[in-house]
Amino acid sequence: MSAFELPELPYAYDALDPYMSAETLEYHHDKHHKAYVDNGNKALEGLVHMGDTLEAVVLNAHKSGNQGLFNNAGQHWNHTHFWNWMKPNGGGALPGNLEKAIQDSFESYDSFRVDFIQGGASQFGSGWVWLVMNSDGKLEILKTANADNPLTHGKTALLGCDVWEHSYYIDYRNARPKYLEAFIDHMVNWDYVAELFEKGPLKIAA
Repeated sequence: MSAFELPELPYAYDALDPYMSAETLEYHHDKHHKAYVDNGNKALEGLVHMGDTLEAVVLNAHKSGNQGLFNNAGQHWNHTHFWNWMKPNGGGALPGNLEKAIQDSFESYDSFRVDFIQGGASQFGSGWVWLVMNSDGKLEILKTANADNPLTHGKTALLGCDVWEHSYYIDYRNARPKYLEAFIDHMVNWDYVAELFEKGPLKIAA
């Protein structure tokens, strides 16, 4: 694929206030995500073709043991989705098919919410918590460390929340569970989650 590019945020820096501050979004997007893009492009220099898509690059870097490229490509992929998993006035009612799938897999939305928050709160150190779809269509909670993501586990990411400290420390200090509660209740873009759900399990040409 061609060089990584930093996507623009789909909303203004202050659009997620008071749940995520403009300062957090500006630093997270303009500094942290940009660094993953810049460092990923440096890691790609001089390498043979690593794939036609970002997903393929992530998987090929992982398979080949190129940790530097994997860390930056993985975080680029994670964050590109992360911005779209949030929206102003997020949270609220889920689209019907997605809501039914969550109820089928977790018994209720409330059970899913508890499991998602607990998954993120219990991830030791830096990482992510995910709602994923398995190849059989069943949904589950997955947590990963650092730049790892559902791609390397053969699962399809429907929703992910960044629990690296730079994602929440300005706004919540060490209260990670409060950040996760705010994310799931007030920031999630359920329409984007439903869009990924309707596509079904991800198929990647590596």
